[in-house]
Amino acid sequence: MTSQETAPTRKAPGGRLISPRLTGIDAARGAALLGMMATHLMPTFGPSPQWDPTFVGLVFSGRSAALFAVLAGIGLALSTGKQQPRSGTELWAARGGVAMRAVVIAVVGLMLGGLDVNVAIILVHYAVLFLCILPFLGLRLKALCFWALGWVLLSPLLAYLVRPLLLDANPPLTLGHNPNWDDFGTPGRLLADLFFTGYYPAFQWISYLLIGLVLGRLALTTARVQVLLLTCGIAVAGLAKIVGILAMEAWGGRAALSALQVTRGYPLESMLQVNVTGLEQTGSWWWLATAAPHAGTSLDLLHSGGVAAAVVGLFLLLGTLAERIKVNFLILLSGPGAMTLSLYSAHVWVVSGFTNQPLPSGWTDEGMYWAQAVTAVVIGVCFAVLRRRGPLEWVAHTASSLGRHRPAAVG
Repeated sequence: MTSQETAPTRKAPGGRLISPRLTGIDAARGAALLGMMATHLMPTFGPSPQWDPTFVGLVFSGRSAALFAVLAGIGLALSTGKQQPRSGTELWAARGGVAMRAVVIAVVGLMLGGLDVNVAIILVHYAVLFLCILPFLGLRLKALCFWALGWVLLSPLLAYLVRPLLLDANPPLTLGHNPNWDDFGTPGRLLADLFFTGYYPAFQWISYLLIGLVLGRLALTTARVQVLLLTCGIAVAGLAKIVGILAMEAWGGRAALSALQVTRGYPLESMLQVNVTGLEQTGSWWWLATAAPHAGTSLDLLHSGGVAAAVVGLFLLLGTLAERIKVNFLILLSGPGAMTLSLYSAHVWVVSGFTNQPLPSGWTDEGMYWAQAVTAVVIGVCFAVLRRRGPLEWVAHTASSLGRHRPAAVG
């Protein structure tokens, strides 16, 4: 959720436009931020008793958070050596920087986790993903491709086998709330929730960072790669979603899952389109055949990962166009995208002030969203124009620099 280490190239003299790669990556991150804010502030299900999916639920649910994770992998690839693995000393220094950045993100997430807020905060899980990806930072592109494909295909199966054991424990090893400092008193439950039973199960979500590492090793500034990401991302996302729909609607999957009588208060049909978070996803192998948002299945990972690749390709193409016409029109997204840790944290804090309380007179969910979205864009653009990092980005960058520090050799 923080901009990649190469971001300081924004400070080029003379007002020259920044690299299209960075503009496109930051713009994609800004789009992910606004998408997550939409799912937090606007309904994803329509009114009862139908509970039909809304536009926000159909478009942004599950995809925005996955885009964040894929972009994290891309940023790590760009900041730790895009083409070839570094020497042992340099690689360990890079890992130290990533680890320290993860600590900052985790601390912010744990502090936000203590708020009374009806938002699934991603930051602690995000930090855990940074730590889990450290062993993969030195791998070459071919090895990363095999790891990414294997993780996408096998991690959901292993999670399906492990999850019932954790949920059947007494008490069940799941938090049911955002991780906070108090949860360190029950470390087993905290770890189980972070990796398997929580909102963003890190065990499967490692797939997104591996996908991002693969994408970040490509020649992202070339039009051929940008078009390839856009077209192949759409194809993979579309195929995965089609297979998931066929499995549920044509091959008997939804009927089998409906017989389990698992519910979160919404019709299963709507949840399969919007969000299955909260369902235990146990008791039937059909759970592995859905492409539903937040299902954590291979089809879900392929669909949301494909969408993320396509979005990245699109914004990279737009970044190239912006540089050619010398008009940085992407600044409305790349500005807030360069300081998402600060803006996301501020958004969660503001939302906590309205949790379990009626909105102020005259306000609607849509009005609240647009007020926060426009504010985030204005703040992001101002920081971009001033060529300054966001406050939490500055802290994360400083921590990363300290983590990278290598004492001079004593001769």
